[in-house]
Amino acid sequence: MWDWLAAPDYWAARFAVQHLVAVGYLLGFTCALRQFRGLLGERGLTPISRFLARVSFRGAPSLFHLHYSDRFFAAVCWVGIAGSVLALVADLGPLWAWLVLWLLLWVLYLSIVNVGQVWYAFGWESLLLETGFLVAFLGPGSLVPPAPVLWLLAWLLFRVEFGAGLIKLRGDTCWRDFTALYYHHETQPMPGPLSRWFHWLPRPLHRIEVLANHGTQLGVPFVLFAPQPASGVAALIVVITQLWLMVSGNFAWLNFLTIALACSVMGPWLLGLVTPAPPPLEPLPGWFAAVVLMLTAVFVVLSYWPVRNMLGRRQVMNLSFNKLHLGNTYGAFGSVTRTRYEVIIEGAAEEGGPWREYEFRGKPGDPYRRPPQVAPYHLRLDWLMWFLALSPSYGRTWLPGLVLALLRNDEHVLRLLRRNPFPDRPPALVRAQLYRYRFTTRRERRETGAFWVRTRIGDFIPPLSLTDLR
Repeated sequence: MWDWLAAPDYWAARFAVQHLVAVGYLLGFTCALRQFRGLLGERGLTPISRFLARVSFRGAPSLFHLHYSDRFFAAVCWVGIAGSVLALVADLGPLWAWLVLWLLLWVLYLSIVNVGQVWYAFGWESLLLETGFLVAFLGPGSLVPPAPVLWLLAWLLFRVEFGAGLIKLRGDTCWRDFTALYYHHETQPMPGPLSRWFHWLPRPLHRIEVLANHGTQLGVPFVLFAPQPASGVAALIVVITQLWLMVSGNFAWLNFLTIALACSVMGPWLLGLVTPAPPPLEPLPGWFAAVVLMLTAVFVVLSYWPVRNMLGRRQVMNLSFNKLHLGNTYGAFGSVTRTRYEVIIEGAAEEGGPWREYEFRGKPGDPYRRPPQVAPYHLRLDWLMWFLALSPSYGRTWLPGLVLALLRNDEHVLRLLRRNPFPDRPPALVRAQLYRYRFTTRRERRETGAFWVRTRIGDFIPPLSLTDLR
């Protein structure tokens, strides 16, 4: 009766998506566990307890409305980590266990995102939630894959790619005159080890890259819904583009999840060589087939808002239209900054200096340090420091707390940094300076060994002491 919903040829696609999204959840929960105390903990920069005091469950659905403590948050993260590892082998279990496990992961991560405030206001958080929710209805490896869920994953991939393409075409003029990559690799939020090399590629090649990007994001997504092998080739183009982005910058797990979504469109002729042989497949149970159809109907309704956003004149990027983060709109780099600025935080043991610089794990600081490879891990404070250099308003809720934490040598906040220049006693003063950064040329790199040239612009925060903050 339900055979028309079955897609047995896409067993390998389901296998690949399941395992990649499980790794995505593992990254998300691990990142939360390692960083939450300094950012969101009871003594963090924006404590969850204060957020919960002013926001209702309806405004931010989360388990933490029932109870919050740092120990409980850590326990949620550990359960999520264990569940993510279990999800890597969950295809061996029964359908009910699969559903319980994947929906539990979604509820736990949703609970974190909805209280994560500015630290979780990134498109890849919603993308992980929406993808993980849909994977819950793919079913275990013993079951024939349900075609409607695969269509919904393809539709999600379409929104990610096409939304990003539209926002570029409508946004900054540098995407329309093909000059965006003259600047992007140097000014992106967190450059990687090869970003400088990409920046100094010949400018005609940069223009070709922009043209290829438009083709990949504005044309290829429509081919995802074509029959094989065309849809598989379109998905492969998406994968190659995402790998290119992964080696040219650090964008957390955005590229990783986009690759996972692309796998949902690939036929066995592409994935059969890297996935195991499928077992004998059981048909879809009637009740589960009905659930899949209801899920599809719900997402058809939810799609109204992202479609309206994409077709509207005032398209926005990375917006959730509901608190469950389902049916979201996506996009990236609708505008490209031409000049890179960095906020450099310094401390002094006494008035008059000398001033010593705090080093962050990922963002540019020391001009002689090669930009590190961070992705698919996500350094939340480092990313917010990039936004801070664009406008002080981005630090309104957390920057005063960061300065105070440095003046107190707060251990949880300092763990977010790469180096504390005051390991024995806290500084008497903390200040921030604004610098302009640019990549060194090939000759400058040979002569100085530096990766960056930086020029001081002026004060960003004047020297402050604990007395000043009080």
